Amino acid sequence: MTPFKSPSADIIWSLVHVAEAARIDQFDGDMTGEILAHFASFAEGVLAPIDAQGDAQGCRLQDGKVLMPDGYKDAFAQLVEGGWQGLTAPEKFGGLQMDTLTAAAVSEVFSGGNHALQMVCNLVPGAISTLLKFGSETQQNDWIPRLASGDVLSTMCLTESGAGSDLSRIRTKAVADGATWKIHGEKIFISGGDQDLSSGILHLVLARTGDVSDGVKGLSLFLCPSDVGGTKNAITVTRIEEKLGLHASPTCQMSFDGAQAELIGAQGAGLKAMFTMMNHARLDVALQGVAHAARAHDIAATYAKERKQGRTSEGHDAVLSDHADVIRMLETQDSLALGARAMAHVAIVELALGARPELVDFLTPICKVFCTEAGITSADLGLQVLGGYGYLTEYRVSQTWRDARIASIYEGANGIHAAGLVTRGLRAQGGAGADAFECLIGELGQTVELHKLTQTWKNARATVEAADDPTLFGYEFMALTAELFFRAVWVRMSEVAQQSGDADRIDRLASRVARRPLPVALPF
Repeated sequence: MTPFKSPSADIIWSLVHVAEAARIDQFDGDMTGEILAHFASFAEGVLAPIDAQGDAQGCRLQDGKVLMPDGYKDAFAQLVEGGWQGLTAPEKFGGLQMDTLTAAAVSEVFSGGNHALQMVCNLVPGAISTLLKFGSETQQNDWIPRLASGDVLSTMCLTESGAGSDLSRIRTKAVADGATWKIHGEKIFISGGDQDLSSGILHLVLARTGDVSDGVKGLSLFLCPSDVGGTKNAITVTRIEEKLGLHASPTCQMSFDGAQAELIGAQGAGLKAMFTMMNHARLDVALQGVAHAARAHDIAATYAKERKQGRTSEGHDAVLSDHADVIRMLETQDSLALGARAMAHVAIVELALGARPELVDFLTPICKVFCTEAGITSADLGLQVLGGYGYLTEYRVSQTWRDARIASIYEGANGIHAAGLVTRGLRAQGGAGADAFECLIGELGQTVELHKLTQTWKNARATVEAADDPTLFGYEFMALTAELFFRAVWVRMSEVAQQSGDADRIDRLASRVARRPLPVALPF
């Protein structure tokens, strides 16, 4: 098996030179590099070595309690000791108050080393952001220090059987009980719904305070702790789902039987509050896709350099990486990982700058879709490069494929994001997000080919906007928009190739990207 190696140099180059993170006052590239190096060492030495065994062993439900795989409790204790759970939390709450770009770099490496454990731990930054934006002073003081210290982990409890992505069908009910609330109902697909890592869990639960007929307007957000005053709250894990991948991340069905909870934010405005957590999660999921793309390429490239296969034109023994089709697959993997990362970094920098929120809203679903599909594609190519050995578990690329596959499904299935792009994305604020996107493409750089693709995109936009049912074009328009963004960041990467430390690699991959076929036959 190829040991995990953090792509730290690529990450820092992307942040500093491609996304130009120095535009953010609080960003310090040297400091981020030092922090990432420290975490990379931890990920390579502690998190990654338990990943395969966690996948093989999985989680267990015993006496109503979830037990994590061997080694995970100790790894989490070391994670907490290093202060990583409070990386972005304000100092006054015991956090390190680092910028979101540093957190994004750390999160990618975490996912590459151990996606399953990252899933259990990395809802905490979103929970802290939600508390800072919507929580009362008391709620912030009660919960943020515990989240930052690792004493408490968090969950996001949205999905219900029969509701899925249609949150208007949520039936879990919250009933006022004096100064608090009681929650009754069931939730499914809850990542980290229970575990034996932290002493407690803060569940963020979306529940109905109005009638079902009120739709999403009748939903409110609640803080529902696993324990109240030292006594277990009325929350039961009824099962752990058996999944294709992420075996070491407990995905739970949960029953709330009058569980005590506190309202956070305004009653009836739960979806608005929850979206703070969801938007963080969607960009985090994009980086999970990037992590898998990079990991699959590293495994495949390492194997292809060593595996003897055939003869060269000069009659010498050849290795896999000497053959044209293998070169194509490896370069496709590498270009997807680098380009998808740059797309996510550009979006995160825009989010941190805060000057174009309409652009961030437009970019977020694009990054979620493209980056997660890049992870799946790269993992699939990795299987192909390794051939029969890729289909075995020994080289781990099969686990990469299994773990990557969920990313295009959760945090909003990619088809839902495509539908949203051609409806809300093109219509919100008179199309301000799409206008800002077009400006961004020009800012990233221009070539004759990119100009032609931009014009194709503009024509497609006009067609979609004029359609009676724009969702009929959702898949194709998302694919075209993401491809335009991908090629634009590659134009930018070509311009700063000399700062990458391997300009020949960047130039070679840029040529590969330039001759990519369009991802769909455009119906516009």
